[in-house]
Amino acid sequence: MATYVVGDIQGCFDQFQCLLEKVSFNPDRDVIWSVGDLINRGSNNLATLRWFHERRDNAVVVLGNHDLHLMAVSAGARKMSKSDNFDDILDAPDRETLIEWLHHQPLMHHEHGVTLVHAGIPPFWSVSEALDRAAEVEKVLRGPDCIRFFNAMYGNDPIVWDDQLTGMTRLRVITNYLTRMRYCTKKGKLDLISKGPTPTANALKGKKVAPWFSHEARRTKDDVVIFGHWASIDGVTDSPNVIGLDTGCVWGNKMTLMALESRTFYRCNC
Repeated sequence: MATYVVGDIQGCFDQFQCLLEKVSFNPDRDVIWSVGDLINRGSNNLATLRWFHERRDNAVVVLGNHDLHLMAVSAGARKMSKSDNFDDILDAPDRETLIEWLHHQPLMHHEHGVTLVHAGIPPFWSVSEALDRAAEVEKVLRGPDCIRFFNAMYGNDPIVWDDQLTGMTRLRVITNYLTRMRYCTKKGKLDLISKGPTPTANALKGKKVAPWFSHEARRTKDDVVIFGHWASIDGVTDSPNVIGLDTGCVWGNKMTLMALESRTFYRCNC
């Protein structure tokens, strides 16, 4: 049995299948982990989502921002944007089954001494604290308040964590850290504007920001963290413990899969 971890697929189903062929993936024996963003922008969102649902007993998926957006649109809490193209899922006869399954996927996964998350973990949270915060959002996604959460989920404020935060505001900040974060200050103030390999000048009005994984006092610096979400850095983190797997397939670059046990990387051009 082998465990493989794949970067952001975003509906690029053919390239995902290319990677599985490279490693001779056996769904009866092997396990696949996904950093999230299974869907949106690629050419075959429905096939991707169905593949993971059909193999759910051998798959671990953490939710990404695009997955959450699909759920919000499906629930009627948000309209599709011009760049969204997951109509194939919304029009599918098994839509409700697939969306309900997504509602029960975690925002984080920790196993074999490895933590899987879509965007990252802010500098001031340990892995256990981040898992606890993720569980707060997961509980709402699986309960009667999920639509209220989707209505409140969008937005950048507040930009920093406070233990005293409550309600949907608290859940929005947790979600932004785990599914949208790239840059932040050492105290965790979020720069949700910058997306490139270098931050946008003065995005936080003079506050110095850096990649979330680069802060020296980060409480997870001794933990192995695997993430996606940040295509523009092409997986480069300059840290053996922080592994970025989003290599921009949906933007014409490549898709990356890693064998967890050996840390061997496989790539298919997109």
